[in-house]
Amino acid sequence: MTGWSSATENGAVLPLPGVDYSRHGVHSRHPFACRECESLADVGRDLVDTLYYGDNLEILSRFISDETVDLIYLDPPFNKNKAYSLIFRDESGRTSDAQLATFEDYWHWGPTPARHYEYLTNSAEHGGRVPHGVSDLVGALHSAIRPSPMLAYIVEMTSRMVELRRVLKPTGSLYLHCDPTASHYLRLILDALFGPEHFLSEIVWRRTTTHSDAKKWSPDADRILVYAKSPRFTFHPQFGAHDARYVRENYRHKEPDGRIYRLDNIASPNERPNLMYEWRGHQPPAKGWRFARDTMERLDAEGRIWYPDSTAKRPKVKRYLAEMPGSRIGEVWTDLQNVHPWSKERRPYPTQKPVTLLRRIIEASSNPGDLVLDPFCGCGTTIEAVYPRGSTEPDRQWIGIDNSDLAVRVIRARMRARGIEVPVFDWPTEMAGVERMVEAPGGRYRFEDWALNRLGLPENRRGGDGGRDGRIAFTTPTGRVESIIVSVKSGHIGPSVLRDLRGTMQDAKAVMGLLFTFKEPTEAMRREAASAGFYRAPDGHQYPRLVIYTVRELFDGHRPELPSHHGVQQAVWSLPTASRPVRLRPVRQAAISPRAAAPANAESQFASHVRERYAAASTAEEGTLSPDVEGSTPTEAHEPEHAGREGDTDS
Repeated sequence: MTGWSSATENGAVLPLPGVDYSRHGVHSRHPFACRECESLADVGRDLVDTLYYGDNLEILSRFISDETVDLIYLDPPFNKNKAYSLIFRDESGRTSDAQLATFEDYWHWGPTPARHYEYLTNSAEHGGRVPHGVSDLVGALHSAIRPSPMLAYIVEMTSRMVELRRVLKPTGSLYLHCDPTASHYLRLILDALFGPEHFLSEIVWRRTTTHSDAKKWSPDADRILVYAKSPRFTFHPQFGAHDARYVRENYRHKEPDGRIYRLDNIASPNERPNLMYEWRGHQPPAKGWRFARDTMERLDAEGRIWYPDSTAKRPKVKRYLAEMPGSRIGEVWTDLQNVHPWSKERRPYPTQKPVTLLRRIIEASSNPGDLVLDPFCGCGTTIEAVYPRGSTEPDRQWIGIDNSDLAVRVIRARMRARGIEVPVFDWPTEMAGVERMVEAPGGRYRFEDWALNRLGLPENRRGGDGGRDGRIAFTTPTGRVESIIVSVKSGHIGPSVLRDLRGTMQDAKAVMGLLFTFKEPTEAMRREAASAGFYRAPDGHQYPRLVIYTVRELFDGHRPELPSHHGVQQAVWSLPTASRPVRLRPVRQAAISPRAAAPANAESQFASHVRERYAAASTAEEGTLSPDVEGSTPTEAHEPEHAGREGDTDS
């Protein structure tokens, strides 16, 4: 990757000449860090109002400085062990076999969670960055629930919580959106990390109505756990609509001009010897008047004092309904509706949250100009919420992070519809960008996730996949469901890779196999693929049984020949969009470390030609998502059973 410089040209931030950061790992505060990176700390400029593409743990450790973020909202996957998809259910309610999945909420215990567990529970690994209470708690949970999907989820979330607390300011707050699946474990982790005394609230957001067919208490609400970094946290009370019954019973008076008011006591609740004066023939109350004489004169001149028919009775002050802020909002939120399928706000993301929910959180726990971070950005609801309605300028600074290629495309399309161009950091839009990603630490997994997203398939959760990185299902004209096994390779490849894929195909009874590779195939590989023969579809069309597809072919606009049904090809094969140059607003303080790579500034002429050629095909088949997700919507969106990642993970 290259660094950002402070020089600009036409609003674009330019990379520093001669500086190559591709050999560097994460920042040295992280246990898996490159120790050379700190020497780069004074290079370049800070970046906000930017969407970061990649693993949020790496990006937090690598780029965001200590105590620089004012508000954190995160809506991570909930560990519900289900796949969230953009394509829909059939008339009988069964999941379609030709779905384009957004992400899978599956977690598996494997090398990565095990490594993070070692880091969290060993002082020699974390060097004091993890509080002892967190280490002890994670160790106890390891003993109690043993290595399992739930423990993998807890360990992965704890690793990220440690980093999120580090970047939070002393005046900052963290809002963790979750559901009862794992909220009890997460609250224990947060208590150990922040301290029980810094727990502020458990907000209950009623996101849907009750289900009449539920065989238990209907799961109609999510939880939002709120913690502060210190007692000096920022908070502004929020007010909702007036309670209708309260208004009816208390605001019973009306002015000739139609203003409704109630009468309030004008006597002081405390001893006020200096406010013991006669007023318009009325003797002072036992403890004095509530207001000084000059204030009483002003209220009287404004007609805000009600006088009884006798001086033996006490005057009262008028409280007008229109001037009251409304009912103060508590911890149970029933007034914010979820995003319905027919809503204009709806985006092609299954766990989307409403902008009103995020706007309430932002206004309550931050000030204009503060920095808001969403590490699971999903479909970008947090990003949209920092922009006031009708404005193309945010009233807060923001940072979004997501490792889903689809999320990036949804966010950019969503904000572009509002006339806002979102810069994306480290989103590969050309071969050089993919090469940097592959060569960076953890590049193998990042490439795999990027590749699967490019193919419209759910990300692999690093469990034992038996050689199957992904699966494309399709339905033949006769109604038979067939599958194509997908294998993704970023490193060395040879004919043996294809032989292994053939074996996996046989085990899975798949009719075809697809090898998606960064490296160009050798002639020996092409001969091996050809030796597998052809798959003859029921309509008589023949397809190569083994298909080799390269990153270069993707960027050049070529698509492999695969059976197509219910929009599989249309939804899957898409060309990435290059990030456009964006002028960055001035930053109040250093929040982002300067090591950052400039996104590509232009598409190749050939890529532009290919995009135009396939633009019409992107929406030709009902039930598909257009290649760039630019303004597309699901054909049969339905309110999800649960709202998980925003980004949107919406985040």
